[in-house]
Amino acid sequence: QGHRVPKAAEMTAILLMALLLLASVIACHAIAKRRGRNPVFWGLMGLLFGPLAIPFALLARPKRRE
Repeated sequence: QGHRVPKAAEMTAILLMALLLLASVIACHAIAKRRGRNPVFWGLMGLLFGPLAIPFALLARPKRRE
């Protein structure tokens, strides 16, 4: 009674959201690495905030080379 099988549309939506999160993690990680920032931190931000983290990763100041 309490259990039901998810519909194909629900499964597709969940898969698309998971792929979007994964893409956000990869993008934030790559941006941070290229700018000399902490890629693990920015990857986690991509995981927590999804695509909303990407503009912030882009706006983060590049680390100065000493």
